This record gives sequence, C-alpha cells and structure tokens, in this order.
Amino acid sequence: MYRTGIIGYGYWGPKIVRNLYTHPDIEVVKIVDTNQERIKLAQTSYPYIKVSSDADDICKDSTIDLVTIATPVLTHYELGKKAIENGKHIFIEKPFTSTTKQAESLIKLAEKNQRLIMVDHTFLFTGAVRKIKKIINEGSLGKLYYYDSVRINLGLFQHDINVIWDLAPHDISIMDYILGDKKPISVSSVGAGHFGRRLEDVAYLTLKFEDNFIAHFSVNWLSPVKIRRTLLAGDKKMLVWNNLQTDEEIKIYDAGVEIKSKEGIYNMLVDYRVGDMYSPVLDRTEALTAEIHYLVQCIRTKEKPINDGEAGFRVVNILEKSDLSLKSQGKFISI
Repeated sequence: MYRTGIIGYGYWGPKIVRNLYTHPDIEVVKIVDTNQERIKLAQTSYPYIKVSSDADDICKDSTIDLVTIATPVLTHYELGKKAIENGKHIFIEKPFTSTTKQAESLIKLAEKNQRLIMVDHTFLFTGAVRKIKKIINEGSLGKLYYYDSVRINLGLFQHDINVIWDLAPHDISIMDYILGDKKPISVSSVGAGHFGRRLEDVAYLTLKFEDNFIAHFSVNWLSPVKIRRTLLAGDKKMLVWNNLQTDEEIKIYDAGVEIKSKEGIYNMLVDYRVGDMYSPVLDRTEALTAEIHYLVQCIRTKEKPINDGEAGFRVVNILEKSDLSLKSQGKFISI
C-alpha cells in the first residue's frame, strides 16, 4: 500500500484524487490547497482524508510514499524538489517544469535519491494514442511525411502562461511518444496576444526533423468552436484522429500520392490513390485510471516510465525553444 498526498485541488486535482482513491494499492492520506473553498470541497467529498493549506504537511511527512503535484507550472520545481529530497516519488502535472534547467535538476535529484518521476501526460494512456502507436510500429502507414495537430477552443485563459505552454504539451507529448526515436531538430513559433497581457492566446508551432518529416501544431484560446484533431500521413496510408468524436474516433485511409516518373520535375507523373477507409476498435478505459495503475506498477517494479522526467524534459525543451522563436519573429531555433 502506497500512502499518497496530493498538492493542488483545482481543476485537475479532483480527477486525480478520484482515481488514486479507488486504486486498491493506494491510500490517499492528505490533500493540500491554498484556496479555502477548494479545501472545503475536498473535505465534503472525502471526509476521511486530512486536509491542509501547507505543502510541507505532505512533503515532510515521513509516512507518505508518493506526492502528486497538480499546481501551476511555476510551482512545480520547488514542490518537486522538496518532495524528492524528503524521499518521495512524484507524479507531477504537465508541463513538467517551467525551464529545462529545472527539469534537469529534478531528474538528477531523483536519480541520486532513487525516486521515481512520472509526468502526467494523460493522453499517452488513451486507447486512441496506444492504437496509433501500434499502427506506426507495425509500419501500416509506411514512411511518415507529416504530423498535423489542431487543439483550439474558447478559453480557458491562463494568467501565468501562454497558450503554447497550456495546450501544446498534450500534443507534443503524444508526438514524442508515438514517433519513438524520431526527434525534432528545430522549432519555429509565431503567435499573438490580443488583450494587453503579453501572453499569446493564438499560436502556431512548426517542428523540423532530419528526414524531411515535419510537424505542425495550432493552439488557440479564441476559437468559436472546439477542435481536437490530428493528421498523420505516410506513403502507404493516412490517419485522422478526432478526439471529440465518440464513434470512429480514428480513421485510416488507404490514400496517398504515387510518383510514376521522376525524369525531370516537369515530366513527373503523379497518381492519387484513394481506397478504403476503416476505423479500428479502441480500448475505452479512462486514461487517468490506466495511468495511475501504470504509476503503481512502475513504483513497484522500478520500471522506467514512458512518461518519466526525461520525457517531460523533451516537452519542456520544445516549449522553451518555442518561446525563443516567438521573441525572434518565428526564427527556427535548434532543439
């Protein structure tokens, strides 16, 4: 049984607590939040769990094995550092940290103390992403050409981070996982803020890879419609993932372009192939439930998580470099 405390009971915190609370090998013993209204809500929902407004009541509690951190990203480093120094494993909300230097520091600290870091990249545990990973590994799409992601909606505006740091970590972590060893070499970002807050609310990221593969991300807090769509194209087949569609969430098209002749650019003969479409069956287990079970498994077996500190670092590195690109009018920055 792993005794667990959670710091942060805002939007995502209650969902994490619900999944921790129902796991047979986890005992949730404390919930911390600085907002008294959130504390009252936690007390009402879980009257047998102790509550506090001081994170030290969890980080310095020698009986606690695992600390879950679901707070704003600017607090992640200090809370994570304190928890690991006091011998705790940490399960930490995305993005992992607010700088790559902080991420590297926590990774080294966890290695020194033999503690586990798991970053809450929840989408990696959806049936859809697991299926896409399997399809790519099997080579069903062929040689990959591009990855295109759209994650847009109206709100929720964050007061401390821009839209890239808020929305893009989901899709960057998904791309990082499903592409495996294929890693980006540079990033370009452009964006705009419209309310005098000096924080972009609309942005576009482009990632370049060594083999002419390219990835593009559109993130937006100002869209009148909510869209969660990913396109992944290969030379054999093409895949469309619509995260908001309850049936046929993934569609795989036997479609593409075939070159008949390469004898001079003007003589090139191009055929467009359009064949069948099929939609695979997906596992509908709640992603956070699967992730919590995986967390316990990794702690017990000392298995290296797919969403460990290094995975978190790779996401933060892209986010950090995207900020540099924003400041230089979209210049490509090496990753």
